[in-house]
Amino acid sequence: MIKKIYTIMFVNIHSHRYKILALIILLTPTLAISQVWKLKQCLDTAMINNKNLQMSKNWIIIGDQKHKEAIANLIPKLNVTADYRYNIELPYQLMPAAVFGGTAGTFKEAQFGVPHNVNASLQLMAPLYNPQIYGAIETTRIAYEITELQYQKTEEQVYFDVCNLYYNAQILNYQLRFIDSNLINSNKLLKNIELLKENLLARNTDVNKVRLQVELLNTQKEVILNKYHQVVNALKFSIGIPFDYNIQIDDNITLPNGNDYISFTTIDIRIAETQKKLVSSELNTLQSSRLPTLSLYATYGQNGYGYDKKPNDFLKFYPISFAGIQLSFPLFSGTVIRRKINQKKVELQNSNLQLSRISEQNRMLTENSTSQKNVANKTIITTHNQISLAQEVYEQTLLQQSEGVASLTDVILADNSLREAQQSYLSSIIEYLKADLELKKLTGNISFNNQKNK
Repeated sequence: MIKKIYTIMFVNIHSHRYKILALIILLTPTLAISQVWKLKQCLDTAMINNKNLQMSKNWIIIGDQKHKEAIANLIPKLNVTADYRYNIELPYQLMPAAVFGGTAGTFKEAQFGVPHNVNASLQLMAPLYNPQIYGAIETTRIAYEITELQYQKTEEQVYFDVCNLYYNAQILNYQLRFIDSNLINSNKLLKNIELLKENLLARNTDVNKVRLQVELLNTQKEVILNKYHQVVNALKFSIGIPFDYNIQIDDNITLPNGNDYISFTTIDIRIAETQKKLVSSELNTLQSSRLPTLSLYATYGQNGYGYDKKPNDFLKFYPISFAGIQLSFPLFSGTVIRRKINQKKVELQNSNLQLSRISEQNRMLTENSTSQKNVANKTIITTHNQISLAQEVYEQTLLQQSEGVASLTDVILADNSLREAQQSYLSSIIEYLKADLELKKLTGNISFNNQKNK
């Protein structure tokens, strides 16, 4: 029978312990084959090997780098530039003719410069005040928080999926147990009916009826075995171990306690709140783009002039250096900024509606799951008693049939009632585990972080 345990303990395991556990599993295949995998062991392994979690960790790294990239825009920038230019034709300039003694108001063209020009400079640019840079820093910081929350959501989903698959495997195991027990009963009945037929106390149709029952049970067993292997393969995929590992599932189903969970803020609500902050930050950045920006710039370099004709060939360099402050103020952007601001305001309204919708939906689903769990808990007790009663009725009917008081049809009906009671019992356990797992998720108790904080 299924043993009820009303307390589940979650051990606070650090990341290095996860790695040690994963190494033990991967480096000792013979041990992995011989041991029974507990649910906690599957969860610990999934926290290390699950590919979705690994990708989510990489997104956290990317988000951190984007935030640092935004901060790096505050650091002064240095650029080195170099340029060489050969003037095939020297540039012309117009000079007032009066300089050369000509008529006032007239001009005379003249060529200035030398063919060879070399420029090399070191340029410094430093933002003194730029509201868009500060806005980008805040936006990427919030975006980084979202990637961390997305990782926790992925971790929560992996936890949910592994538990679901593990529970399904346990239920299928119990179905196989019931089928094996029913096969034993049906095979005994078949031998008795065949013996009665040999003594001309039963008909051939009676034997065929019982044999049909046995064949149906064997077929059902094959179907359940196939489902079990499929579920175990899906479990291996979720926890990230090779498919050739022959893992065994713990047969004892541990039913969580019936007490209400302490409510934490769920990941979905925290993500919605952070996304609202992100939209608000983007709105503030757009609004601050109307403010002026102030930056410092400086240049130091050398200008080289060269002439390659004899006898006055030369190449001389002259220093150039200057520094300044630049103020930029956007006067008119063609209403583009205003349109973007209006869009962000509507997005902010949607964020508020989304947060409200998720909160209301969470309350509704929590109430439904709590009710479903309570009903399933009562049904488990009822159906467990029904199995005992159906087993007793079957045995009594079988005894009466051997005494000639009950017919074979009565035995088959009693056998069907026993199977129905078994199936109802397993269905109620499935409903209970499903409701409990959903309730954990809705109250924020499904992740390892909350378990550590308790």
